[in-house]
Amino acid sequence: MAAPATPATPGTHDTARPAIVLVGHGMVGQRFLEELAERGVTERARVVVLCEEPRPAYDRVQLTSYFAGRTPDELSLTAPDFMARHGIELHIGDPAETIDRESRTVTARSGLTVRYDTLVLATGSYPFVPPVPGKDSAGCFVYRTIEDLLAIEDYARTAGSGVVVGGGLLGLEAAGALKGLGLRTHIVEFNPRLMALQVDEGGGSALRRTVEEMGLEVHTGVGGKEITADESGAVTGMELSDGSRIATDLVIFSAGVRPRDQLARDCGLAVGERGGIVVDEQCRTSDPAVHAIGECALAADGRVYGLVAPGYDMARTTADAIAGKDGGFTGADLSTKLKLLGVDVASFGDAHGTTEGCLDVVYADSRSGVYKKLVIGADGTLLGGVLVGDAESYGMLRPLTGSVPPVAPEQLVLPAGAGAPAALGPSALPDDAVVCNCHNVTKGAIRSAVTEHECTTVPQVKKCTKAGTGCGSCVKALTTLVNDELAAGGVAVDTGLCGCFPHTRAELYEIVRTLRLNSYAELLDSHGRPEARSGDGCEICKPAVGSIIASLAPAVGADGYVLHGEQAALQDTNDHFLANLQRNGSYSIVPRIPGGEITPEKLIVIGEVARDFGLYTKITGGQRIDLFGARVDQLPVIWARLVDAGFESGHAYGKALRTVKSCVGQTWCRYGVQDSVRMAIDLELRYRGLRSPHKLKSAVSGCARECAEARGKDFGVIATSNGWNLYVGGNGGADPRHADLLAQDLSDAELIRLIDRFLMFYIRTADRLERTSAWLERIEGGLDHVRDVVVHDSLGLCDELEALMAAHVAHYRDEWAETLADPERLGRFVSFVNAPGTPDPSVRFVPERDQMKPDPALLAGPTLPVRTLEGTSAR
Repeated sequence: MAAPATPATPGTHDTARPAIVLVGHGMVGQRFLEELAERGVTERARVVVLCEEPRPAYDRVQLTSYFAGRTPDELSLTAPDFMARHGIELHIGDPAETIDRESRTVTARSGLTVRYDTLVLATGSYPFVPPVPGKDSAGCFVYRTIEDLLAIEDYARTAGSGVVVGGGLLGLEAAGALKGLGLRTHIVEFNPRLMALQVDEGGGSALRRTVEEMGLEVHTGVGGKEITADESGAVTGMELSDGSRIATDLVIFSAGVRPRDQLARDCGLAVGERGGIVVDEQCRTSDPAVHAIGECALAADGRVYGLVAPGYDMARTTADAIAGKDGGFTGADLSTKLKLLGVDVASFGDAHGTTEGCLDVVYADSRSGVYKKLVIGADGTLLGGVLVGDAESYGMLRPLTGSVPPVAPEQLVLPAGAGAPAALGPSALPDDAVVCNCHNVTKGAIRSAVTEHECTTVPQVKKCTKAGTGCGSCVKALTTLVNDELAAGGVAVDTGLCGCFPHTRAELYEIVRTLRLNSYAELLDSHGRPEARSGDGCEICKPAVGSIIASLAPAVGADGYVLHGEQAALQDTNDHFLANLQRNGSYSIVPRIPGGEITPEKLIVIGEVARDFGLYTKITGGQRIDLFGARVDQLPVIWARLVDAGFESGHAYGKALRTVKSCVGQTWCRYGVQDSVRMAIDLELRYRGLRSPHKLKSAVSGCARECAEARGKDFGVIATSNGWNLYVGGNGGADPRHADLLAQDLSDAELIRLIDRFLMFYIRTADRLERTSAWLERIEGGLDHVRDVVVHDSLGLCDELEALMAAHVAHYRDEWAETLADPERLGRFVSFVNAPGTPDPSVRFVPERDQMKPDPALLAGPTLPVRTLEGTSAR
C-alpha cells in the first residue's frame, strides 16, 4: 500500500503553487493522476488526494478475482512509489465531507482542510439497494469494494445458500463468487432476461441456459418483496413478487448503481434530475473551478457512464483542460466484453438493433450455448452485435463497427468448418481502428509502438500505449498485432511455452524425442530459461511435459505409467487419482466400453458395483456408463472388481483418447454398408491410453446417414460402399466444427495407417491444450499441408510416425491394472494422509430420482474449506 506523503496541517496551505485536489481515488481517479503526471502538471502544481477507502486505487473490474486467489495488493493499480515520485499527497481513509466553493477549500473527515485552485470530483457511484423490508438484516451485503468481499467471505463460512438480487454484469460476478464459496446460489432479476442492457432476448436465453447448467438457479421477471429474518435478525429467506419464497442465509444486492453526487448537491453544483453532476465537454461542472469525472458525472451527452473506459476518457479530458490542451468528452462507446461465470459475453455498437432499417444476422447453437448476432445497416455497414458463449471475434468485430466488413456478415458469425472462411485477424483492421477501447488505442498506435518506439514485447507495448491494461479484452488482438508487426520487421518473437521454457510445445517434443530425455528436471535444467533452471517449474509446463514424455514413453525409455516416480508430480488434478474429481470432492469412474458394445454380463457387473457402493449411474454421450460418487479411498476397491470383470480405464480423466462411438452398422442396420462396430472397437483398442495435447474423441458411422456423428470428432470414419472415408479436425463443445475430409474409400489397413500418422503428427506439432480443430486451422497450410504430410509423406516422416504409434500399441498397459498390482501405488488413495483409514466426512449424498446426488446443504456448509485473506484454509 502506498504511504501518504507528508500531509498539510489542517487549516494551512501552500500558496506557492496552484493546488489541485482530487476527491476519490478509484480507477478513474488514479488514471487522472497518471494523466496529470504524463503532462508534467504534477511538477508545477500541488496535488492532494482524499481517498475514502482504506487502500489506494485497485482494479474494481477484476474484483471477483479475489475469490480466485488474487490478493488486495495484487489488485492494486498504484505503484508503490508513484505518489512519492510525483509529489502527490494521498490521504487514505479520509474522505471529503464538505466543499466551500467561496473559499475554495475542501474539508476531510479528519478535519484536514485543503485549498484548491482546481477541484476534481471522482466520487464514483454507490450500490442501489431496493427498498424491500428486511434489507438491513444481518447477512445482507452489497458487492462493490474489497471490504464488501471480505465481509461476504467471512459470513459465507456459516451460510448454506445465497441470493443475488440483480442479473447484470456485477450481479453475475457476485453469483459466481457465491458459487465458488460453495453456496447454493440463486439469481433474482426483475427484467425478463439476464444482462438486459447488454444482450438481446436470444443472447439472454443462451446465457441463462449456460448459467443454469452450472448449477445456479435463475429467477427472471420477478423482484424481491421482502427479506425474512430470524429472532437474531439474520436472514432466513426472500419472498418474491410472484408469491414464491427462496430459503437463503445470505443476500447480495447488485441491482445497479447511482451516481455519488451528494457532495456536489451540498455545495450547490448543478446535478441531473435523476442524479449525476452536470458537466460540459471539458468535464467542467457549473463551477468552472470544479470538474467531475467517472460514474459521478452526467456527461455532456446526457448520460451517466458506468464503465471504466468512458471514465478514463473523462480523466484524460480533464487533465488536458488543466494542462491547457484541447480536448473534449462528448460520449463513449459502450462496448463490453466479459467472462461471467466462465461464459464469454460481449456486446458492441447498436446491439439491440434500434437503427431504422437495420437487419440481423444470427447464428445460434443452443446445445453449445453459443449465440451470435450482428446488426447490419441497409448499406451493409456493421452497426453492432451480441456474442454469448463464444466472443473470440469481438476483438475484430468491434473495431469494424461503422464500416462495411471485408467479407459477408454471415461468414463473421458462422463457426469454422460450417462454411465460413478462415477468420479475419486483427492485422486486417485499418490503422485507425480502435483496438483498446479502455484507453482509445488504435491499431496504428500499436504498430508505431513497435516500429517507432522499438517495443519488442507485449508488456513493453502495454507500457508504451496503455493498450491491454484496462479490462483486458483486447490482449489477444494486441498480442497478434505485436507479433505480426515484429515478424514483418524481421524481429524474432518469443513463442516460449511459459516463463520456464523458451521453446514451444512442439519444439520441446522434438528435444525430448531426439535426445531421449525422460525426466522433466533434466529437460528443465538443460533447455529451460536460465532463470528457471534448477527450479520447480510451473503449472503450465509440468503437465505439458508430462504429456510429451507419456506419449513418447517407449521411444525415450520412460515408464508409461503416469504416476511413476517424477511423472506423478507433473500430472493435472484428475490424473493424480486416475479419476475425475467432482464438485463435492467425490470421484467418477468410467470404465472403457470399446465402440459402445457391451455384454449383458458386463452390464450386470457395472450395475452390481453401482448398487454395492451407492454410485450414481448415467449413460454418456460417448456410449459409456459413468459411475459418480466414489470416495478416493473407494477407488481401488471398485476398480478391483471392474478389472476382474475385464474392464479397463476409460481415461476420462486424462488428455488422451476417450471414446470411439459407433452405430450398429451393416450387422443390424438395413442402411449400413460396413461393419462400423468392429472398426470402432479396433480403433479404440489401438489408441487407448494415447496421451496427447488435448482429449481425443472419435466415431465410426456405418453409412452416409452418419448416426454416430463422426464429423463432430477429432477423427471420424464414415463407411462407403468402397471402404471408409476419414475426416479430421472436428469437435463439438463451445466452438463446434465439422471435420474435414482427409482421404476417401480407404481399406481397413489404409485407414488405420492414416489415422496412426495423423494422430502422431498432431501430437508432435500441436500447442499445449490445443484441440485438433484449432490445430488444423492454426498450422501453416492447414488441411492441405496435413494431407501432404500424412497421405503423401511430403516431409518423409511417415515411417517414423508409424513406428511411434506401433511402439505405443505394443507397450500399452492399463493404468488401473498397473495400480492394483502395486501396494505402494495404492498408498496414495486416501482421504487423509495422516489418517489413511478415515473416509472424508464431507462427501455425503441425498436421494434423488431413485439414485443419489451430492448433498447441497453440505456443499455450502461450514465444514468445507474456505479461502481466507491470508491464503490459508479455515473450516
